[in-house]
Amino acid sequence: MPELPEVEVVRRGLARWVARRTVAEAEVLHPRAVRRHIAGGDDFAHRLKGQRVGEPSRRGKYLWIPLDTTHTAVLAHLGMSGQLLVQPHDAPDEKHLRIRVRFDDDLGTELRFVDQRTFGGLSLHDTTPDGLPDVIAHIARDPLDPLFDDAAFHDALRRKRTTIKRALLDQSLISGVGNIYADEALWRARLHYERPTATFTRPRTAELLGHVRDVMNAALAVGGTSFDSLYVNVNGESGYFDRSLDAYGREDEPCRRCATPMRRRPWMNRSSYFCPRCQRPPRASS
Repeated sequence: MPELPEVEVVRRGLARWVARRTVAEAEVLHPRAVRRHIAGGDDFAHRLKGQRVGEPSRRGKYLWIPLDTTHTAVLAHLGMSGQLLVQPHDAPDEKHLRIRVRFDDDLGTELRFVDQRTFGGLSLHDTTPDGLPDVIAHIARDPLDPLFDDAAFHDALRRKRTTIKRALLDQSLISGVGNIYADEALWRARLHYERPTATFTRPRTAELLGHVRDVMNAALAVGGTSFDSLYVNVNGESGYFDRSLDAYGREDEPCRRCATPMRRRPWMNRSSYFCPRCQRPPRASS
């Protein structure tokens, strides 16, 4: 699934091409694309019509578009294959086009939600006083948020009594980090994914957060990680951070630090990639 860098790339594209435009009409072409909008597709389209789009926002992997005239927002779940594309009116419909949003100006473009596997979707939600859709109010700030509290994260990490990769993927502790960037940050920090969080000192936590931020900023600079045509920006262009990955997907390839073959282990219905020499497992897990 897309992680913080991929979602932020989409947010920036929406901010450039969609913000401050007014919706002329919305068309729901597949009911699963609005299944999280309990009132259904007709209600979604009706409530969107005439609304002025605000500045798109993001927290971690969650992306939403506020509507200026009401305390509501369109929350986007990209899922495994969801795409928000800005296309010319006369561009052929994509095979898996699910929702179309047209605007009342003469810019000649529209917003399309395309989703091959229909795991994603759009939905309308009330917003909190902080401007977040109410259904994601429990999500923690992400490490690129200026208001992210490093000290509070360390304290929560120690209290959690879990292992470090589980903690990094816990969106109530820190948002935006998924499987790819967790493996990358842990490789940079020389930490095994099963390292107990209770063993972390403040300097160790600060070092890890620095690596998390560095890898995410590096991914952002090249448009995120696109292993196939599914993870793209609003213009349909793929990112290419996959060419710079040090850990994820590199099973049996030499570690870029010590040349030891990288390993992959099944982990929580996913995989963890690590260097057995640079990232030695804790003794209790050996």
